[in-house]
Amino acid sequence: MSPSFFEIVQLADGDYALRRIDDDAAPLVRISFSEEAREMMEDRDMNVAKAMIAAGIEAAGNISHDIDWEEDEGDIADSQPHYTLH
Repeated sequence: MSPSFFEIVQLADGDYALRRIDDDAAPLVRISFSEEAREMMEDRDMNVAKAMIAAGIEAAGNISHDIDWEEDEGDIADSQPHYTLH
């Protein structure tokens, strides 16, 4: 299996996305900022998106050894809300 290379791009609608360079499929990660958030960032939204993606990759790497990927999560998913509050 060959290694994958990724890129962060700004989409036509202004969102940012992480995608494989050699694949036009849906992005792996998509980040959308509200107009209010964009104004507060003062043209630093690309840097914030990069930091968010880097933090997500690091967090996934840190917890991946603690996850039982074979565990049936059907019951858990139904009891949790469909959003994440930080």
